[in-house]
Amino acid sequence: MTEQAPGREWLTIPDLVDLLGLSVSRVRRLIEDKHLAAKRIDGVLKVPADFIRDGEPLNELRGTLIVLGDAGFDDEEAVDWLIDADASLGAAPIDALRAGRKAEVRRVAQALA
Repeated sequence: MTEQAPGREWLTIPDLVDLLGLSVSRVRRLIEDKHLAAKRIDGVLKVPADFIRDGEPLNELRGTLIVLGDAGFDDEEAVDWLIDADASLGAAPIDALRAGRKAEVRRVAQALA
């Protein structure tokens, strides 16, 4: 799946460099260290803008990405799961995380293992 989710804004690495005020290597390290997750869209590595809040990676994201990784998800699958609507949450998991429902999102993610 390479198309962009409708209604979601996507940020490229250069966008993140500007937004976060970090070097390219530091932005890539945030992705490697699971503070952010990215997927290739039309050959370009992109991060959903919803993964950023107040000029920083969303705090609740890292633990959730680790749980998804433990469940066997690669970065692209984790991004897709986070931005696609989930019936048990009644929202996309990233929207639930942004709304303060971290424990609930992680319970659903753990059940995927």
